[in-house]
Amino acid sequence: MKKKTLITASIAAGALLAIAAPLAASAHVEVTPNTAAAGSSADIMFRVPNESATATTTKVEVDIPAATPFATVRYVAVPGWDVELVTETLSPPITVDKTTLTEAVTRVIWTSQPGSEITDNEIRQFTLSVGGVPDTGKIELNAIQSYSDGSVVTWSGTGEVAEHPSPVLYVNDAPVAEHDAHAASTSTTDATGAEASSDTLARLFGIGGLVVGTVGVVLSIVTLRRTVTG
Repeated sequence: MKKKTLITASIAAGALLAIAAPLAASAHVEVTPNTAAAGSSADIMFRVPNESATATTTKVEVDIPAATPFATVRYVAVPGWDVELVTETLSPPITVDKTTLTEAVTRVIWTSQPGSEITDNEIRQFTLSVGGVPDTGKIELNAIQSYSDGSVVTWSGTGEVAEHPSPVLYVNDAPVAEHDAHAASTSTTDATGAEASSDTLARLFGIGGLVVGTVGVVLSIVTLRRTVTG
């Protein structure tokens, strides 16, 4: 009975973790798709959730590193939101996709109009159309999220345990998700092997128990016959 209760509890805990994991992942500011080929043009979308239960998101800012700029940056209009493209002079100039840039867009600012803020449990999407993706490993597109109560969250963390990880566009580097998937596959393989070994062991114990039980029954019958005969 205890074993059954333990298994049931484990299954319940696993289900809760399975539900909580995607919820935790979806609460991050993310860029999708998170890959682009060097020299190409791409439409990248930032998914911005509102994580406050008492305040709304009023402003979203995305930084584009001046060291790895895009040749062109255009935005897709979002109803109820104003957009500002901030440019910076590049010194020295940078060549991207055979184009020499003396200035580039290094920040995009979306500001909500009254009544268009991102509310609790809502996700808003902001799209940029970029051209001339730089030939680099990856581009960390740090984001700044401002709330109506004056609080600010900076999405610039790196690493798997970052509380507010930076949205990352992978160019030549492999996305982190692929490494995670490989690790998960390895873990699944190990778990399957362990399960198979456990199952084999259980079968052996079962067969052994059956043999012992059969021998016990035979001995009992023999003993009973001897007693009756005696």
